[in-house]
Amino acid sequence: MIPCRMSSPSRNTPEFALAFETSCAIGEVAIACGDCVLDVIRFQKPRAHTTDFLPAIEKLCLDQNAKPEQIRHVYVSAGPGSFTGLRIGITAARMMAFAHGASVVSVPTLEVIAQNALAASVPPDEVAVVLDAKRKRVFAAAFLHKNNSYVAATQPAEVDPQAFLESRPPDCSALGEGVLYHREAIAASGRSVLDASLYQPHASTVATIGYQMAMRGEFTDSRLLTPVYIRPPEAEEKWSQRHADKAE
Repeated sequence: MIPCRMSSPSRNTPEFALAFETSCAIGEVAIACGDCVLDVIRFQKPRAHTTDFLPAIEKLCLDQNAKPEQIRHVYVSAGPGSFTGLRIGITAARMMAFAHGASVVSVPTLEVIAQNALAASVPPDEVAVVLDAKRKRVFAAAFLHKNNSYVAATQPAEVDPQAFLESRPPDCSALGEGVLYHREAIAASGRSVLDASLYQPHASTVATIGYQMAMRGEFTDSRLLTPVYIRPPEAEEKWSQRHADKAE
């Protein structure tokens, strides 16, 4: 899905959707109407979620004359990814649901990134999306190329990058910002990597996948909406360890 304009005004009051991509360093917000992305705002600098996120939503809504009660869907990139960024997007989605009754779709971040491979000169039959999980580990999942889309072949998991890639077919290609942190392990696996320009997740893709999921009725109860961390945030792990040490 690419930004476009509505071809003709509707006789009825239009209904809009917002798409949040805050899982990585540079965030984006998009506004859509049906399957058409109307506009996208990319944050001006890395890790500017706390300063750019709400103004971006406000500008998109003002530019499209979208009132709060007309935002019927919120599609949010739910992780894995930046702990802080994910919390901002998830919190905003829950607020839209509570305040204005919007329905929420939790969109898997690794699936969002996988779709970037469609823009490769020759889209691979399979891709592995990898994000840095520190400790020489990655958050990863594999996706198969089917019907001009990439569909999940594995569930997201925290894995050793070399072992995970070696478990996939030889023609599987890797993408995602984790490639930048684990070059040696990925090279040792013998798998190819896609161009770094394809590593950034985009709000327009969140909107595309979110719309498709909404059409299938795959909404998430906003009261149960949480980020997909795969493992607890580091601060929680340290807190648990301190209390475990005291208990001993």
